[in-house]
Amino acid sequence: MKAMIFAAGLGTRLGEMTLTRPKALADINGNSMLALTAEKLVAAGFDDLLVNIHHHPEQMLEEIDKLRRRGFRITVSDERNELLDTAGGLYRAREFFGSEPFLAHNVDEFTDLDLAGMYRQHAESGALATLAVRHRPGNRMLLVDASGRVRGWRNNATKEEILTVESSRKLLEVGFSGIQVLSPAIFDLMQEGIYSLTSLYLMLAKNHLIMTCLHDYGYWFDCGTPQNLEKIRAHLKKENEPGSVLPE
Repeated sequence: MKAMIFAAGLGTRLGEMTLTRPKALADINGNSMLALTAEKLVAAGFDDLLVNIHHHPEQMLEEIDKLRRRGFRITVSDERNELLDTAGGLYRAREFFGSEPFLAHNVDEFTDLDLAGMYRQHAESGALATLAVRHRPGNRMLLVDASGRVRGWRNNATKEEILTVESSRKLLEVGFSGIQVLSPAIFDLMQEGIYSLTSLYLMLAKNHLIMTCLHDYGYWFDCGTPQNLEKIRAHLKKENEPGSVLPE
């Protein structure tokens, strides 16, 4: 199965570290974010990977060559001339994908979400896209109905709402986890440009089935900040200790 790892971002929230190295190569207990994400995807059955690159591209290519020597099957989508955001980057790489659904995963999201199970849910639902979500605090939240279908978006800081239904009264807030399964039919509804997948989903949600996969179990870390980078280092170190039992 095919998967794309979004690894081209500037990583500005990580501060000075990204002046000299790309976010995707941030060290996590002796491994890069990119290597750990690739390992997780392959373990879940996604063994044909595509990685987009932009920031410090030569370092990224060196790491990808190392992963290839370890047996990983990786294609590169080169965005060094222009950073395209998630939707623009996905559309640039559209020729990589075939006729089957595929997964897209931000390089800085770490979770024990059942990726294979999420893929099966998507295939059974007939959705155009299925987004991993969880109940968590945040400002920028998706709004879903009781079935888990995306119906809008809310910014809790500015009170801005985008809705595909008349009222948000019965809708629930969930946070997007940066992981999604998409059907290749989505490319027929896209175009070139610099824009995000979230904005695309909100544009399509009124007339197309955009679903969610809730994962309130286990862990999830957005490792785009130094604080969360330390948290995932500590979590994985604890998880790998012999005899350790982690709380649910």
